Amino acid sequence: MNVFLSKLSSKEPVPGGGGAAALIGALSAALCSMVANLTAGKKKYAQYQEDIERILHEVEKKIWELYSYIDKDAEAFGPLAEAYGIPKEQPRREEILQKALQEAAEIPLKLAEALYTLIPILEELEEKGSRLAISDVAVAAVACRAALEGAVMNVFINTGLMKDMEKAALMNRRARELTEEGSRRCQAVYERIKEDLCRI
Repeated sequence: MNVFLSKLSSKEPVPGGGGAAALIGALSAALCSMVANLTAGKKKYAQYQEDIERILHEVEKKIWELYSYIDKDAEAFGPLAEAYGIPKEQPRREEILQKALQEAAEIPLKLAEALYTLIPILEELEEKGSRLAISDVAVAAVACRAALEGAVMNVFINTGLMKDMEKAALMNRRARELTEEGSRRCQAVYERIKEDLCRI
């Protein structure tokens, strides 16, 4: 983590916003795992035991899936940086650049889709997770929303330079759908928990 933060705060181009979004998403999933672990085996939540065990299985995979996008984002940026470095008079420069832009937009879009699948787990833990850790579900919801909204910025910055306007529009539409619905649901989880906790 220290190495990641050192690189993130330096002038190196990667990791950047995409890698940060992936890390924040992985942290959201890890918090979900923590809440599920704190709930598992408790008599008070025995009726949810099977659901909690399923959540633990799902979220364990989700943590590392989201974390893997730190490297995927950096790997996608490499060819794009190289493409920008090609002399403008080189005949295939534009073709190479356009291919790199599309690939650089696809990775954060896939990250956003992966983050979106975490939202039902947040909603379920809001209902079934230990009340002693319910504030952590709220933190996970805020983190998921931040990661989701951050990820799509890396979609938009690349699609904005794509010449294939139809492909760019399709990617942008999907990104907007994910953020509009996903952000609303994450915020709803947060607001309900805040209302429940802050009664004075």
